[in-house]
Amino acid sequence: MKPMTFRDLQDLPPTVDLMTAACALGIGRSKAYQLARDGEFPVRIIRIGDLYRVCTADLIKVLGADGVGD
Repeated sequence: MKPMTFRDLQDLPPTVDLMTAACALGIGRSKAYQLARDGEFPVRIIRIGDLYRVCTADLIKVLGADGVGD
């Protein structure tokens, strides 16, 4: 997956899958799932059964991209 730009982040839907969030954070697949399982993923995770979702607004804040392009 190619690195994400601030514009890419702004164009994301309200929630994204774990791999999209991991890509934005520069985290690999195995590490992302390990952090999610251990409750240590750097962004709040919404768990729906076996599905992990990440709030895009939280992801943007963690990356310091809120307010970029205003």
